[in-house]
Amino acid sequence: MAEEQPMETDIFGDDADDDLGEEIARADPDEIVQRTKMLENEVKVLRNETARLMHEQQMQKEKIKENNEKIKLNKQLPYLVANVVELLDMNVEDEPEEDGANVDLDAHRKGKCCVLKTSTRQTIFLPVPGLVEPEKLKPADLVGVNKDSYLILEALPAEFDSRVKAMEVDEKPTEEFTDVGGLDTQIQELVEAIVLPMTHKERFENIGIKPPKGALMYGPPGTGKTLIARACAAQTNACFLKLAGPQLVQMF
Repeated sequence: MAEEQPMETDIFGDDADDDLGEEIARADPDEIVQRTKMLENEVKVLRNETARLMHEQQMQKEKIKENNEKIKLNKQLPYLVANVVELLDMNVEDEPEEDGANVDLDAHRKGKCCVLKTSTRQTIFLPVPGLVEPEKLKPADLVGVNKDSYLILEALPAEFDSRVKAMEVDEKPTEEFTDVGGLDTQIQELVEAIVLPMTHKERFENIGIKPPKGALMYGPPGTGKTLIARACAAQTNACFLKLAGPQLVQMF
């Protein structure tokens, strides 16, 4: 019984092995030696190219690691807060270049550029916005920038008035004027100026008296200012907000 011959897979194409065998059979020994040396040289070149690419890859990995550390360092707080004023498209002008002339890289850069106004009242032009994609920015956005390079590091939440953020809604006051002792004159003035215009508004309208918009209480700590204010809020069913005085003062 004849044994079955194993089937050979043609990886070079149709009849590639036969053509290669015939070509080798027709070649003389010197030609075969020459082709062998050529193939060995090609293998050496490819190995050298592989080693060069691996070395370049390793260098790029080190640069990426170094740049990530720089980004991490630059993103450390504190940020300098700024507002986006305008986003501009940078179009490269077609101007003839002179040989040996200095090249302005910013003038030849394409894409979006940004104009910022910092909290220190400086207007900054950025040819390169930074780590935030320009498509994600729009005018009036609040951003955090590096205090030295002014590059945008992060988009910040919408800005709110610091005075509003400093206010705290306290629990509903339950104090009464009877809890305050020794301030009868001040209590009477506050009732006439604050409580009655809120509880009996129609009386003031009928008489034609315009009530005051508020009252300012001053004095040393512990004299009952907060207690009287809470009693006024309780009498008028008003919301009582706690706010520190220095929060009303802003730098600009």
